Parts: sequence; C-alpha cells; structure tokens
Amino acid sequence: MYLTRKIDSFLCTWKEDPNHLPLIVKGPRQVGKTRSILRFASQHYQSVININFVLEPQYRMITESGYSTESVIRSISLLDPSKRFIEGSTLILFDEIQDHPEIATALKSFKLDGRFDVICSGSMLGINYKRIESVSVGHKTDYVLHSLDFEEYLWARGYTSAREDLLGHMLSGEAFSALEHKVYENLFLEFCTLGGMPDVVRRFVEKGTYETTLEVQRQLVADYREDIQKYAEGLDKARITNVFDSVPAQLAKENKKFQASKVAGTGRFAAYRGCLDWLNTAGMVLLCHCLGFPELPLKGNFNPDKVKAYYADTGLLIAQLDDEAQMDFRANRNLGVYKGALYESVVAEALAKCGYDLYYYKRENSTLEQDFFIRTANQLVPIEVKARSGRAKSMRTLIADARYPDISWGIKLHAGNVGQTGEVRTFPYWCAFLLRDYLAQV
Repeated sequence: MYLTRKIDSFLCTWKEDPNHLPLIVKGPRQVGKTRSILRFASQHYQSVININFVLEPQYRMITESGYSTESVIRSISLLDPSKRFIEGSTLILFDEIQDHPEIATALKSFKLDGRFDVICSGSMLGINYKRIESVSVGHKTDYVLHSLDFEEYLWARGYTSAREDLLGHMLSGEAFSALEHKVYENLFLEFCTLGGMPDVVRRFVEKGTYETTLEVQRQLVADYREDIQKYAEGLDKARITNVFDSVPAQLAKENKKFQASKVAGTGRFAAYRGCLDWLNTAGMVLLCHCLGFPELPLKGNFNPDKVKAYYADTGLLIAQLDDEAQMDFRANRNLGVYKGALYESVVAEALAKCGYDLYYYKRENSTLEQDFFIRTANQLVPIEVKARSGRAKSMRTLIADARYPDISWGIKLHAGNVGQTGEVRTFPYWCAFLLRDYLAQV
C-alpha cells in the first residue's frame, strides 16, 4: 500500500521545470523518502539508477577518479554494467548519502551536463549537511520530508477533500456540526496515538487495528538510538542518547523547559546544548526557543539557554511510555500529566511541518507564558494549546498590554469547536496543520 504524500506533487513540479537543479531530499529516517522517490521515478523515467551507499558500500568508490559526470557514470558502469543511462530519461538516485557526502561535489557537473536527472537522499543528512552545502551551493534544490502530517493521515484514511472543509470552517467562523466534530476528533486521536511514521500508519490502515503498531514505534526508537551511536562524532554518544530519552520526562513537567537536571542530577544546560543541537539537526527532535521579548523579528530574538524539546514525530513520544499509558491513550482516558504534553507536541509538530520555526515566551518573575508564536507580514500571533477548557489568560494579557504592539489577536487550539471571544479565535487541535493557509487568507 502506497501512502499519498505531499512530496509526490512536488516531485512532478520539480521535473516539469526545464531548469530544475539536482534535488536533495532531507529528513529523518523512515519517513518515506526512498519509497516516494522510487514511485515517482518509476512513473516518469525509462531508467532508474538506484545507488544506496549504506547497503552497497562499494559505490562509495565512484568518486575516486573525479567528480565529473563522465567519471561518475563510468565508475558506476564498471561496478554494474547492466545499469542503463538513457539521455533525457534517466533518474539517478544517490540514497543514504550521509555515508558518502562527497557525492554532492558531483552535483554541479550533473547540472551543467544536463543529460540525467539526479536526486540525493539521506536519513541523517543534517549531520553532514554543512559539508554538503559548501560543495553544492547554487547547484541543487532542497526538500525536507517529515513524517505524515494530519492532512496526509486523512488522505490515508480516505478523506481526500478534508482541507477545503476544515479551512472553510476556520475562515468563516462557522462551527463544525456535532457529527463533523466527532469524526475529525476520532481521526485526530488515532493520529496522536500512531504518529505519522509511514510504516505505523500503513499497518493501522491495512489492519484496521493497533495490532503491531506499538512494536513498530518502539523499533523506530531503537533505530534512532542506533543512529546516535553510528553517526555522533565529537560528542558523548551516551549523553546524546540520554537527552533523547529524557524528552517525555521533560514534557511531563508543568514547566516544559529543558532542564539538564532531568538528564543528570548535577548537569548544566551548557553541557547539553550541543546534544540538543545534534538531535535537532538529525531530525529527531524539534527545538522551541524562548523569545527574549515577544516582538518582531523572531530570528535572533531568543535566549539560547532556554529551550523546549519535542519529538519530531509524536509517535516516538507514545512509544516511550509504559504499557498502561499506551492502553490509556488508545482508550482516550486517564492521560494524566502527559495530556498537555501530547497536544502541545502535536501542535509543535504541525507548525514545524508547515515550515515554521518554533518559539515560546516566558516572562521573568511572572506566570505569563505563551506556548507558540507564528507571524504574518506585520503581526505576531500567539498560539495557546489547551488540554482542557480555559481562558488563555497569558494570551489575553499579551493582546491587551500596550508593551506588546506587534500582538493584536491570538489563536487558541483546544478540544472544542470553532469560535471567537474578543480577539481570541479558537479552533480544534486538528486544524493546526492549516494555520499557514489560514493566515494567508485572513
């Protein structure tokens, strides 16, 4: 079963551009990069040359004689004479390039040559990306593939036109009917429980039950730990693993700011900043930075010593909990301290998949704290995530206080319906993936 992804239409658009550059598809492991690329390739090319530098390490030698197109093709043909290079109808996929980043040096030559299309992909590409960027700048296009977002999950469940329906309610302010709300709420709970990793979603859709999905989630966590051991360099591998494993405990606190003491009782944040950056670059966690002051511009306006960490896929959070908590999540009961963590994580994930950097605000010596911020061209829009019903007190303070001139209205995401009270607009959690589209039209 193939799960339709947003990258499918991107790849078609990329190929149709007569001036398209070699493409680098970035993203964490097992989010569907190779499967999506190969499906696209099989539909649009006569010949597909698939080279995996992890499974076929002998191909790491193809750049030893140089980085020109002729040299690379000659070396590939020497290793496998059956591979066909048809001018104008061949796609070369260099997969798992984190194990041979030197291939990026050849991208300029392939672009100038123009006879063959090239896509590179890698599951831990972020770790070596500075090295790749330095040799391929100006001669490639980047695409970041995440695990499924809620819209892609809806597609997998057969709801192919949900975007128009949900966005229509958001823009008009019209509440969902009781039936609509119940259906989307149940689908969203499924998504929260499963996360968006394709193998997990595929098993659930095919079987119609949660059977084996937990095992797949936990295996993914184990695979991520193995990646840390394989690819971490210059940092304490055990320390990075401990930081990765500490994320659920960090989020269970009322104050969700990352605290080194939750990793090691006497730890200091400075000793773990590099670990967090490593995990973020590897695509395993999302970092949400604390603004120094809630105003535009956002970039550079944050305290590097204050950060929250979320898993890049909420399914990883679910997989880290004990068996009893797993059952409670599936039954939507007794979520306890993790209820707020779950919904905040899902919203963080949705914002990141929309292309937003993550920011929050905590005013010193005050209870005022705002979960997230996004922006329009001229306005800063606070976002409040409510696990239960509530008045969004911090958000209302930011809106009303003249000290925050960039903030004039806000968005509350909750378990309820579409609505508006004063300058606070409310939407169900499951509308979070549409916030960029919503802001573009209000």
